[in-house]
Amino acid sequence: MSYNTLLLDTQSGITTLTINRPDKLNALNAEVLKEIGEAVRAFSEDSAAHIMIITGSGPKAFAAGADIVELHSRDGQTGADFSRYGQVVFDAIEASDKPIIAAVNGFALGGGCELSMACHMRFASANARFGQPEVNLGIIPGYGGTQRLPRLVGFAKAVELTISGNVIKADEALRIGLVNGVVEQEDLMQHVTEFAQLVLSKSQPAVRSSMRALMSFEREGGMEREAIEFGITCGTNDFKEGTLAFLEKRSANFTNS
Repeated sequence: MSYNTLLLDTQSGITTLTINRPDKLNALNAEVLKEIGEAVRAFSEDSAAHIMIITGSGPKAFAAGADIVELHSRDGQTGADFSRYGQVVFDAIEASDKPIIAAVNGFALGGGCELSMACHMRFASANARFGQPEVNLGIIPGYGGTQRLPRLVGFAKAVELTISGNVIKADEALRIGLVNGVVEQEDLMQHVTEFAQLVLSKSQPAVRSSMRALMSFEREGGMEREAIEFGITCGTNDFKEGTLAFLEKRSANFTNS
């Protein structure tokens, strides 16, 4: 499938999705959201793809918020509808049982910050900037930011960032738990790719069961979900191989079965 606003590449089990609007600082409009949704759906159905990296084109931005030109035309009804559409796309990212990692290579503001938060992990370049500055436009976060930000950084800090519109640097994002790590920009993709390769070296059925169990965190039935997924992994060939390799003091040779 070809895309107008994205670059997509899958190699050795790793799918890299790059938002490709560098002249617009990779701003998110309706077409970008639609294509991200399509790409995530294709990734989830691709048995050869096990992990996704989402990043932005160019050195300046991961995604610098919504496309203001398009946003300006919204009214009460169309605004609510567009918010719901973005939520559906980002919910699909969060619900993936294959890990999806944001490689934040610059500005991640508004919808761009929300996109990064929908991913399961976030690594940032030293020049990255995060924020929910929607109050400066007379609106609020609309793609799940008011729900995901408190989970990641705590309620009080989420309130502070949302109602002030303040933009924070990468080191502050790391301090408050918004990102998993910060590296120099030229090292970002290598760092994230190496982490993805580490995950690929594990049993992929176990990785996906881990993801499903983790996504039940603080939800009713979470402990039962963990027990179910534990049982599923105990029935795999990788479980037999992994435990046998441990007992034989050798590296496991997983077959993802």
